[in-house]
Order: sequence, then structure tokens, then C-alpha cells
Amino acid sequence: MLALAAFSFAFAANPYLDRVLVLINADSPVSVALGADYLKQRTLKERLLIHCQDSSLDAGKETITYENFREEIETPLRAYLSKHPKIDFIVLTKGIPIRIQGAPTGLGNNRPSLDSYLAALDYDKAPGAFKIVINEGAFKGTCWANRFWDSRERFSHAKFGGYLVTRLDGYTEDDARMLVRYSLQAEKQKPAGEILLDSKASYPADQLTTQPVPVFARQPDPNNPGKAELADLEYKHYDMDMNKAAEVLKGRVPVQLDTAPEFVTGQDLMGYCSWGSNDPKFNATNYHQLRFAPGGIAETAVSTSGRTFLPTTGGQSLIADLIQDRVTGVKGYCDEPLLTAIASPTILFDRYTKGWTLAESFYAASRWTGWEDIVIGDPICQPYGR
Repeated sequence: MLALAAFSFAFAANPYLDRVLVLINADSPVSVALGADYLKQRTLKERLLIHCQDSSLDAGKETITYENFREEIETPLRAYLSKHPKIDFIVLTKGIPIRIQGAPTGLGNNRPSLDSYLAALDYDKAPGAFKIVINEGAFKGTCWANRFWDSRERFSHAKFGGYLVTRLDGYTEDDARMLVRYSLQAEKQKPAGEILLDSKASYPADQLTTQPVPVFARQPDPNNPGKAELADLEYKHYDMDMNKAAEVLKGRVPVQLDTAPEFVTGQDLMGYCSWGSNDPKFNATNYHQLRFAPGGIAETAVSTSGRTFLPTTGGQSLIADLIQDRVTGVKGYCDEPLLTAIASPTILFDRYTKGWTLAESFYAASRWTGWEDIVIGDPICQPYGR
């Protein structure tokens, strides 16, 4: 009887017990194993088994057609969510495809990440939601302005609509499994590592007052209510945002703003932000030598950093490498997102170090949804909230 009481208390003590849904591909042994492990480690109870192509071993299966997505993932998910209105977080597992081909939003109007598309579920019915029309040279498409952008209020589906969707993924099953281990470990110790911001330039304080730049869109077209045309960020804005993040974090947590030309590395990091392989002085050795403390999170301004979670060669730097480097959470992109879609380092690290969850921090820092974004990690990790 005593053991049963203790077990019941463990479930009652978890404030996210009925707010996190774990999506498991029953046709992927890796997805099944990861889902079961996460449910057990977090003592969660909400799970949904789906049947779709297994993307864990074949890069060609990391993309799913919109028709198959609707039938195999969206339809059963909507049915589940309709009966479980408390769900705020959705966790995808390795083995579930990362992008959709032929969807109504995304690059070319049809190629969003599966994760970000789910994050914008029912945005078309949300009061005040509006689409952004992207028309930047060769890059065209549509997405939704994120209703949770720069929020000072914690997330709930009931308040903001949509969902905070993250993924447990990496080159291997073990890489994905360790994301949960690092998350749990981070909540048992006081964060001590520094946040490293590798900017290409420094800016005086008076130039940082406009940072971070808000959802950057021109005036909506009066003939098309609910839509606005994009005006993308300038490169300097991302550097300025890193400068602003250092200013905001100073005195709260250890922070290093590096503005020298060299591409630097760091150890035992609680946060990291850089241009990745877009840095003119990018050093692949230093990138692969980055090491993170439990709970450490990262963002890089790299167009296709989340294009695959399987071993590959060539191309831009990948967030899968940072997962191998023990990061606990990181954001990447399955296709060209444009600079405006990159998470604001100021908002990201401000919310995270104030005790918000990993998912809340990344999504509050992200201007768009229904786009190319992929957030990796245990969504309810909150090392600064303990």
C-alpha cells in the first residue's frame, strides 16, 4: 500500500502529466523505443500511436506527402486532441518524417516542416491570426505569424492556439535518448555554465533599443485581409540581437559575447548562438568541439541546419552535430527559413533563464509558425525553474 501511495504521488507531482502528448510511429522500432522511454522517464501518460513511413533509417523517407500526412498523422491526432483539450505540448520521436511535401504553407507554398505545421494547427480559426506572404527573390511561400511571439505570459493552447511541438531526434537512437537524460539531469543541479554568443560585430547600446525586431511584415493588403507581405531582416539585426541578449543577461547568468572574427568554441555551455557555417570564419573543428552542460540550448543562423537527422556529408552545418555534442535543446530548419525565422537570442535566453520551459523559450523567440522550424528536445525541460 505504501509503494502504491508513493507511485500515485509521483504522478500527481508532475504538473505536465496531462499537458504533454507523445506521438509514436508504431511502424518504427526506434520511435516506439524512444516514446516508451520518454513516457517512463517523465512519468507521462498521454501517448498516441500512429502508422506512417519510418524515417529513422532512410533520408528519402524524412519527407512525407501531404496526402499521407493528413491520413496517417493529422486525422488521428485531431481526433485525439478533440478529446484531450489540456494538451499544450506535442513531442515527436525519431522515425516520424521531418517535412511535408504538398502542404498549404511552407517554402514554395508547399514544403513546411511537419513539426511547425502541427504547431499551427487551427491557426486558420484563431482570432487575430494572420498569414505572412513570403516574396523574397527566389524564396516564396506562406506561413503564420506566431501568436506566442515575445509573450510575457506562459503558454497554453487555450490562450494562444496551436501547440508547442518538439522532437526527440539525432543521428542515432542513443543521441535522441540522451536528450531526455540531459533534461532530467539539468533539473537536479544548479545551472553554472555560461551562454556563448558568437557575433560577427559589436554595437553600441543605443543601437540595441529596437532589438529584437518584431514580426517583420509590411502592412497587410487591404484587398486580402488576414495576410501581410514579408520584409526580411538584415544580417546586422541578428548580430545586434546577440548583443542585446548579452546586455539583458549580464548579471543574471554567466555570458560571453564574442565579436572577434574567429569562430570560437566553448565547453560546459548552458547556451550557444552563432552563424554556424554561415560565419565567414567558420571552423568545423571548433564547431564539433562545442560541449554543453545538461540543460544547454542552442540556435544557429543556418538555412538548412535541420535538413536531415541521418549521417551525411557536405552542405551547411547541422544541428544533429550539436546533439552529439550533448546539447539538450536546439532549433534548426528543414529548408530555407529566411533570417526572420531564426529564433531571437534575446528572447530565447531571457525566457529560459527566467525558468520557462525549453519549448516555451524557443517558441516565444520564433516569429513564424507553419514554416520550416524544428525544435529539438524535451519540451518541459526547465533547469532555471527549479
